[in-house]
Amino acid sequence: MTSSGTHLKPGPDGRVNVTPESAGWTYLSFGVVALQGGIYEGDTGGNEVALVPQSGHLSVSFGDQAHDLSRLGVFEELPAVVYLPPHTAFSVTGSGTFAHGGAPAEGRYPARVIRPHDIRVELRGGANASRQVSHLLGPDQVAERLLVYEVYTPSGNWSGWPPHRHDGQLGSLYIEETYHYRIQPASGWAIHRNYSPEDGYDEALVARDGDVILSPRGYHPVAATPGSNVYYLNFMAGEAQDEARSTPPTDEPDWAWMRQDWGGKALELPIPVVAVK
Repeated sequence: MTSSGTHLKPGPDGRVNVTPESAGWTYLSFGVVALQGGIYEGDTGGNEVALVPQSGHLSVSFGDQAHDLSRLGVFEELPAVVYLPPHTAFSVTGSGTFAHGGAPAEGRYPARVIRPHDIRVELRGGANASRQVSHLLGPDQVAERLLVYEVYTPSGNWSGWPPHRHDGQLGSLYIEETYHYRIQPASGWAIHRNYSPEDGYDEALVARDGDVILSPRGYHPVAATPGSNVYYLNFMAGEAQDEARSTPPTDEPDWAWMRQDWGGKALELPIPVVAVK
């Protein structure tokens, strides 16, 4: 795996691994694993962990349970998601790709499988800022710190708009976040911007299929280039716990008005040759 700051590329084996130490933050771990007919064995340790299949024929075992996690692909169907409490041994077998992420927890909630029909699907925004958000482990699903979403942004659209933050600044809660991108077609790309005007932090990153981008602070909108349908998997964790995980982020003041006008006062074309007097 090669990395450049907040932008991570999968290694030759398709794996990505983010720890609080490597990210320079406190709570959130994240990883992507590609199996080729093998087995991945893990233990949640002091974390609550969620497993999200992305494609292939996979099975997960924990305790005396075994569950099918097969999925045609992220653009074809919703997943079955596994939630595991701390100090739980598990294994994943088969051929396919899955993501996993975790955050420190006390173990207040039992292991369970969240089936596709239990996942709330929401259409957000409007005009060219419309997208779908699938609440894999949203505030309506019990967890201690973890939040997990899948977001679909159609060709040419914007996501994460209005720009918003949850970094403990300007009245927001402190929540860490990873973005794992899948793009259709695989040659497509998106633009991911992280920026914080008050301290001069600003980076615009080209997200390609398989990339992981961290959102360390500030605002973080995403744009899907024309012809590129963009999926990203968000894992989030921070100071918010239990019901407080539903606390909304803080919008950038210059753009908050767009929640009342998703068209954004778009320019009408063509421009007149001669202005009407």
